[in-house]
Amino acid sequence: MNVLVTGGAGFIGIHLVRRLLHEGCSVAILDNFNPQVHGSNQSLPMDLSDVVELYNADVRDLTALTRALANRDAIVHLAAETGTGQSMYQISRYQGVNIGGTAAILDVLINCSDLRCSKVILASSRAVYGEGKYSCIDHGFVYPGPRSVECLKAGRYEPLCPICKGSCAAEATSEDSTLQPLSLYGLTKRVQEDMVLMLARSCGFSACALRFQNVYGPGQSLRNPYTGILAIFSNLARSNSPIQIFEDGQESRDFVFVEDVVEATWRCLAADYCRADVFNVGTGQRTSVLEAAQEVVRYFRSSSNIKITGAFRKGDIRHNFADLSKMRTATGFTPKVAFAEGLVYFLDWAASQEEYVASYGLSLREMSERGLLHG
Repeated sequence: MNVLVTGGAGFIGIHLVRRLLHEGCSVAILDNFNPQVHGSNQSLPMDLSDVVELYNADVRDLTALTRALANRDAIVHLAAETGTGQSMYQISRYQGVNIGGTAAILDVLINCSDLRCSKVILASSRAVYGEGKYSCIDHGFVYPGPRSVECLKAGRYEPLCPICKGSCAAEATSEDSTLQPLSLYGLTKRVQEDMVLMLARSCGFSACALRFQNVYGPGQSLRNPYTGILAIFSNLARSNSPIQIFEDGQESRDFVFVEDVVEATWRCLAADYCRADVFNVGTGQRTSVLEAAQEVVRYFRSSSNIKITGAFRKGDIRHNFADLSKMRTATGFTPKVAFAEGLVYFLDWAASQEEYVASYGLSLREMSERGLLHG
């Protein structure tokens, strides 16, 4: 298979490219080496520089895309802006890269008749769900909307049943759940999905949108203060800096190891059926943010003080974890790396990197100045 990976020089991309090469694929990468993610680095790792074709270009560059897609059988579209909080005030940037970049890819695929690319794998996100699926004793499965500022200021962090306003419990979120993203990032991912799947059905190519949960692992950017909570915690713990936890620390995430994400992506890419569909990619397990911070501090034997602040950001969710039954049935995928094991792999790697205290405080100040961070 001859595959183009947009954003292929990034965290997930590098792991995926190595897997594709291992599977005997011919691989090209299109990446603009965004300084927010890559810093001053503008090159591929040594082991890839001579075996993949690199297009150093923006994903919205139609000329570069046309060249990069020549003779490709499939495209894995990873290139995106990914900071949930940052997306709430850098509107044009997120709309332009995420929606505009996807539009450019589809434009080239549909209008260049000599292209043979017949499969698109889109990296989507659990952010399309917002809070996702919950259960109410009286009303069954429900889908809470955004939590009110009044409740959050009062320390009532758990979402309420949208019907009776009573308590409800988080459930594994399935692909047929209501989509109601709470951040602009999540909204751009929902639009990306709609664009790709609608045109796949209309124009006859195969497409899968993979709704990744919180991906982590070796190679994750330690420089980006806008995304990657485990990377942020590891930076702070290594420098023995205070770690401030939003809300009460019991908000939870489904942390999925990067190699499991690569496995799921490869299974969808290698499948020989033609479909336009969406799949969750995660572990199906919840880990609280406080627990994650404690494990990072313990690993580094850090003197960092973990402080529960009660602060909250607009656009944040309380809980979300994946129902994987659809993916398992369709592809046989089952995640293999538990959080405790994967976290050690990640922190072993982070400990080997140059210490870097990202401008996390700057990202928080930017949100506070715009009324998006309280407390």
